[in-house]
Amino acid sequence: MNQFRQFTTEIGGRQVIIETGKYAEQTNGSCVVRCGETMVLVSVCMSPAPREGMDFFPLQVDYEEKMFAVGKIPGGFKKREGRASDKAILTARLIDRPLRPLFPKGLYNDVVVTAQALSVEPDISPEPLAMIGSSVAIAISDIPWAGPTGSVVVGLVDGNYVINPDLEQRQKSSIHLNLAGTKDAILMIEAGANEVSNEEMVGAIMFGHKEIQKICRFIEDEIVPAVGKPKLEIELYHIPEDIDAAVREYASAKIDWAIDTFDRQERERRQEEAEKEVLEHFADIYPDNAREIKDSLYYIIKEKVRAKIFDKGIRPDGRGLKDVRPIWCERHVLPRVHGSAVFTRGQTQTLTSCTLGMLTEAQKLEGLDEETAKRYMHQYNFPGYCTGEAKALRSPGRREIGHGALAERALIPVLPDEDSFPYAIRVVNDIMSSNGSSSMASVCGSTMALMDAGVPIKAPVAGVAMGLIKNQETGEFKVMTDIQGLEDFLGDMDFKVAGTQKGITAIQMDIKIKGISEEIMHTAINQANEGRQFILSKMLECVPEVSPQLSVYAPKIVSFEIDPEKIGDVIGKQGCVIKKIMEETGTQIEFNEDDSGKGYIACTGPIENAEKAKAIILSIAHDPEVGDMFVGTVVRILNFGAFVEFAPGKDGMIHISKLSDKRVEKVEDVVNIGDTVKVEIIKIGDKGIDLKLLEKLS
Repeated sequence: MNQFRQFTTEIGGRQVIIETGKYAEQTNGSCVVRCGETMVLVSVCMSPAPREGMDFFPLQVDYEEKMFAVGKIPGGFKKREGRASDKAILTARLIDRPLRPLFPKGLYNDVVVTAQALSVEPDISPEPLAMIGSSVAIAISDIPWAGPTGSVVVGLVDGNYVINPDLEQRQKSSIHLNLAGTKDAILMIEAGANEVSNEEMVGAIMFGHKEIQKICRFIEDEIVPAVGKPKLEIELYHIPEDIDAAVREYASAKIDWAIDTFDRQERERRQEEAEKEVLEHFADIYPDNAREIKDSLYYIIKEKVRAKIFDKGIRPDGRGLKDVRPIWCERHVLPRVHGSAVFTRGQTQTLTSCTLGMLTEAQKLEGLDEETAKRYMHQYNFPGYCTGEAKALRSPGRREIGHGALAERALIPVLPDEDSFPYAIRVVNDIMSSNGSSSMASVCGSTMALMDAGVPIKAPVAGVAMGLIKNQETGEFKVMTDIQGLEDFLGDMDFKVAGTQKGITAIQMDIKIKGISEEIMHTAINQANEGRQFILSKMLECVPEVSPQLSVYAPKIVSFEIDPEKIGDVIGKQGCVIKKIMEETGTQIEFNEDDSGKGYIACTGPIENAEKAKAIILSIAHDPEVGDMFVGTVVRILNFGAFVEFAPGKDGMIHISKLSDKRVEKVEDVVNIGDTVKVEIIKIGDKGIDLKLLEKLS
């Protein structure tokens, strides 16, 4: 058994303890990260040999939410953890993205990182600890890697930046920034924000990076020298020099011809033709090296495309570095849907639908957080046909969940609150065509669909993806606005920024190099702002304002609040009262599950039906007082007066003397059973309620 060691540091003002050598001893590397009562176990394992036929690095990261960590028993029939929650999948992606660029190129051994949240204190999130633990586990393992990395969450509370904010601070913070990097550069950014300025966002990133540098030094200077294993000498895949030189000499001019067009289909056709010719030429010379020849062609194309962008400012489709692809939009394309829109930018197109429902239709959540329901649900679908591939439909993968979460994060800050707009909202992005930055197109299309549905958003949101070409030797770089697929594939960065005219609401950054500098970040964010404002102007030409009315097919919802103790009166024995109200008014009535007394009435007919139901509910919940006036129905007649039901289960009597200012010989001379009347309470006594007739309505 390895020797147990414990290392202590401080992150964001809290003590963090790293333990090694005690658990999971058969892994390549493992550690336990503790902070307060939050505890995360992280391990890493690598296969002894590369996977056969692999042409990309097979890194798998899993994050497990153990329900026992917060004292819960999992739901469902089996009472055990099942498929990972969306948040667990998103956390796995957060862990993966800063680790991946630091593994050596040509490593094709399977590497699996597993993080398990074993104990969770609400004030101390396990996610940043899992990210730090992944760095420690790999750094002390024998797996070759260019780390360590550090990770933090940054908040902005009352104008001050906070590292790893607690529960109360997270609720007040205007920024939620997940950040990872090495001691030299930023590797990963994932942020949601409440329309913050460029300066505030860059300030948060740089503030977080200072803490990351401390974490990296702690791992590098204290943990690795004490318990780190010697790194394995692994033979990495590479293209033999003689093959690479021969392919370059023969194919260089052909590739120049292939990429010398701004038309994507023509360029792809030429590349296929050039590849076929090159493979045929070398079929006899290198009969067993088709893979190496194709890889050499890939690097030739990558170098030439990057050189054209970097040296001449010429992008594959002929645009300038700051140009946005042509945009066209349309709204209300689906007549029966509550709100819909199509947003098209170049060859990227999304169809977005918006559906409104009662708050009780919000998504129920089961996880380690305090949050139990999600009112705004944003989903993203990426079918094979959007890239022209003959692929069957599958359930959403990690990428789809991540893109949906990014668009959701971008739009949440502008949504109306429940009190002013008591609806659950589901937005679905179906990508119809994709050639880069479909997630940012989803943000744009979703804004338009929400506005078309009549959701009173605070401001429209647009998004744009920025790319990067960097000369690793000189440090010079070029930032591109609105990157397409090829620029993402061959470039160094995918930096997505979404926001309103006022400020940023979401950021996500993925990179393929070993970090970016503050200068690159400033340039990318400022250039993104220019592109975002241009895209917003195009969107507003199509949907200049929020629709003043909801779709005729959308439910009309009216909220109410009564004394929680009166809920039983409104529901009635076996639901008889509330069922009667719903039948009479053609509505659906539901109460919040928190017994707060808040409820909602939905109807697809005239809004007056919901208002009528609300009036009935309030009358039931109201304790009658002298002077109150009601509209009721005559339900019984006696010689001395008429009984009126002025609320379900509540009635009073109009004495014959109170039916009129004049003498009444017979009750039936004024009212009959079934008449609708307006009455006033004149007395409340032990024997009941006395009423006065104000007006006969029918």
